[in-house]
Amino acid sequence: MSRILIAEDEQRIASFVEKGLRANGFTTTVVADGDSALANAVGGEFDLVVLDLGLPKRDGFAVLQAMRRSGVSTPVIILTARDSVGDTVAGLEGGADDYMTKPFRFEELLARVRLRLRSSGAAPELTVLRHNGISLDLRTRRAQTSEGTTDLTAREFSLLELFLRHPGQVLSREQILSHVWGYDFDPGSNVVDVYVRTLRRKIGQDRIATVRGMGYRLA
Repeated sequence: MSRILIAEDEQRIASFVEKGLRANGFTTTVVADGDSALANAVGGEFDLVVLDLGLPKRDGFAVLQAMRRSGVSTPVIILTARDSVGDTVAGLEGGADDYMTKPFRFEELLARVRLRLRSSGAAPELTVLRHNGISLDLRTRRAQTSEGTTDLTAREFSLLELFLRHPGQVLSREQILSHVWGYDFDPGSNVVDVYVRTLRRKIGQDRIATVRGMGYRLA
């Protein structure tokens, strides 16, 4: 199981990233300042670091530079609200492996995390999720049922992956919105219901149960 260090001082974003990564099988540690980020990163216990640039005590650029000077080669994905080309270049030239600007969608972050872990040779993850006659190939992003194979949109794929990683568990609309649509979601939106209906048409109407007043559950 891959271990990921999340260095982010904005609690809402840190919680959003941590919950999403844990739901996808990763072990996570969260720190909220640059000194703690550096101390954890140089300990060599992590397979990847998700690093915010705007950290207190020591900013992300300084953390990254200190890591690389210390010989730490752990992959680093930078998260930042700064979107200038200069900041992007500075981060990559400073030793970052990838760069994402806020706001971002969790599914994109997850894809980049998996790519960097594969590139670094970290312990492999499952590539096919299965439950009760449904299988989802995480590489081809195709779902297989007794009725055949179906292609999924990015949102449908992320939604089905979430259900398959929590079989039998009731997932609230808020949990689904946070995971699939990101930390900037509108809690009053009915988009979850729309996508659940679409997904049911593709994998079978009876496979996703509605739990009245609570949310949805993979049957």
